[in-house]
Amino acid sequence: MWILPLVGYLGLGLGFAFLTLAIASGLYYLSELVEEHTVIAKKLLTRMIYFVIGIQSLLWLIDGFPFKLSLLSIISHVVYLGNMRRFPVVKLSDPLFLTSCVLVLFNHYVWFTHFSNPALSAPASRYDMSNMPTFTEIASYFGLCVWLVPFSLFVSLSASDNVLPTMGSEEPGSSDGKNKRQGMIKVLVDTVLDWIGQLTKLAGWNSRPERGF
Repeated sequence: MWILPLVGYLGLGLGFAFLTLAIASGLYYLSELVEEHTVIAKKLLTRMIYFVIGIQSLLWLIDGFPFKLSLLSIISHVVYLGNMRRFPVVKLSDPLFLTSCVLVLFNHYVWFTHFSNPALSAPASRYDMSNMPTFTEIASYFGLCVWLVPFSLFVSLSASDNVLPTMGSEEPGSSDGKNKRQGMIKVLVDTVLDWIGQLTKLAGWNSRPERGF
């Protein structure tokens, strides 16, 4: 067969494109909700961080997770908590924010290495049950204890370059309100859309005539 595999690849590409657009639309909507309900979002994120720290502590105490890795995860979430000082404003050059980005990648690496270790599931005999977690358990752990808080912060935080200056700021804001604060997700999506629009104009696909008044 020659045509059916091509149809399969085409469907896979379209499905991936629609899934990407759906995720981007959802993140865009969540970013707008955070902008409108900043106080509630800050409370939820703060409690979420404490909740993950509690889960990580129980995993170490009860399920015997490695102490060093658990301590690393707890310290990482304490660093994430530091980003809540000026929520939802963040300065991209802030050492605390940069440290948080490094810790997200490092946590993902160390925990992925831990769960990929074959010795984790080695039973004492053939009659003993394996201690290797299932794929669902590993995926749930990564989703809740590794990615949930950093991803939520990324959706909620706003770059300081997009914040409306207030009293005491160096650069006064314009009176028309165009410097309204925007979340980093919205800035990222808008940048990608502008980039795509520029590419279509360069390719000559935007042939819609301009209206003159």
